[in-house]
Amino acid sequence: MPDHIDRPHGEAAREAAEAATAADWSGDTLREALVRAAEWTVDYRKRVEERPVLPDVQPGDVRRALAKAPPRAPEPFERVLADFDEHIVSGLTHWNHPGFLAYFSSSTRAPSIAAELLVAAVGVNAMLWRTSPAATEVERTAVDWLRQAVGLPDTFSGLIFDTASTSTFTALLAARERAGDGVRDDGLPGGPALAVYTSEQSHSSVEKSAIAAGLGRRSVRRIETDAAFRMRADALEAAIADDLARGIRPAMVCATIGTTSTASVDPVPALAPIAERHGVWLHVDAAYAGPAAMIPEQRPHFRGWEAADSIVLNPHKWLGTSLDCSVLLYRDVAPFRASLALTPTYLESEDDETDLMDIGLALGRRFRGLKLWVLFRCAGTDGLAETMRRHIAMAEAAAARLVEGGAFELAAPVSFSTVCFRAAREGDAAVEARLNREIISRVNAGGRSFLSHTELHGRYTVRLSVGSVHTEERHLDDALDALHRAAADLSPGEPG
Repeated sequence: MPDHIDRPHGEAAREAAEAATAADWSGDTLREALVRAAEWTVDYRKRVEERPVLPDVQPGDVRRALAKAPPRAPEPFERVLADFDEHIVSGLTHWNHPGFLAYFSSSTRAPSIAAELLVAAVGVNAMLWRTSPAATEVERTAVDWLRQAVGLPDTFSGLIFDTASTSTFTALLAARERAGDGVRDDGLPGGPALAVYTSEQSHSSVEKSAIAAGLGRRSVRRIETDAAFRMRADALEAAIADDLARGIRPAMVCATIGTTSTASVDPVPALAPIAERHGVWLHVDAAYAGPAAMIPEQRPHFRGWEAADSIVLNPHKWLGTSLDCSVLLYRDVAPFRASLALTPTYLESEDDETDLMDIGLALGRRFRGLKLWVLFRCAGTDGLAETMRRHIAMAEAAAARLVEGGAFELAAPVSFSTVCFRAAREGDAAVEARLNREIISRVNAGGRSFLSHTELHGRYTVRLSVGSVHTEERHLDDALDALHRAAADLSPGEPG
């Protein structure tokens, strides 16, 4: 237990007794708690590398360490913080660990931590412009700064949701409204069947959005990909033509720049004309890779995305904004308002055009824009771009090291900061899968690195993605050394 939360029991008891008769902490009590929390936070970030990335716990361990019933009387914050440190933090997967190389990292830059405190302190609800004018206008400013930073034209505007799943769902509702007849008021049964087109490599949120929007999973067409795991434009054209011949109306094409498994880039310049020719909504999922458009040499990957009707980017991934912060950009707000805007009398105002509650399902809206605004102010676009550039270089160097010994092969082209690879075993996919599962299990059990996996062309694949603001080259060295050791131990006498 950190020594900064030690305190005489008598003083803590007096504080708890005083708090029992008050509606809230006094200013002095709050200040002391914030100091303790700040000291803990700084210490945690400084020493997070000493912790195992993955906790050594089993399901139910953490819950058993917590009280079964809520306390009837207030407890001093120091005691709560001590329990947090001992019982909760020890059961966390540390996404801020520099060895976190799994999924797409959601690490947190220090300015965003400070911004979260300010967001909690003011505690506003930005549902209407008048309920917090500055919150709405800061959000719009921060979103526009992001638009400019990634090189999109000023025809785009947008707002902030919690995650990309919500952003994609909201875009699908707008697309459904445009494609359907009277869906908003009459529902789907009376209208034509609708279809959604997306890559077989796209994120599962597209299917979940179709389920939630009432279209059903069978409405989603998983379009074939090429050898580099990119959606095939000819296959998309054929799928749309087939649906039209059967009386099914195309509603949305979802292209991806930075797919979940391989970070592949769909050929948006070839897909956009197809969507436009058929009058189909084009949504671009750039949740992970979108911020990389801030890097001039990466900009060619984003050609054509300015033709999209909507785009999602997640600053809480590669930019280091704390969860949650997903930006949805769009060229025309009207379909979004048409799909969900509903203003009862008690929420009517003279400023309806600036009320962000009309875009999306949620009424209450956190002051997320402040986190992004503070991040831009404290890090600058050059600093943000340089961090991503460094991550890409580290991933490319890691890929070269992985294959040079002969123990591993690349399973997909290296894209952005994501590397897909495996220890190959010809002729027996089951043996190969078991080998790679054991390799990744050994690396993750070591506590210094955390890798994830996927499946490509039916073959188990190890996945490494650099995205934490805390990751340095030495942390990649640790992961690569562990991978090669595991491969050598499991394949004695073979290269590597």
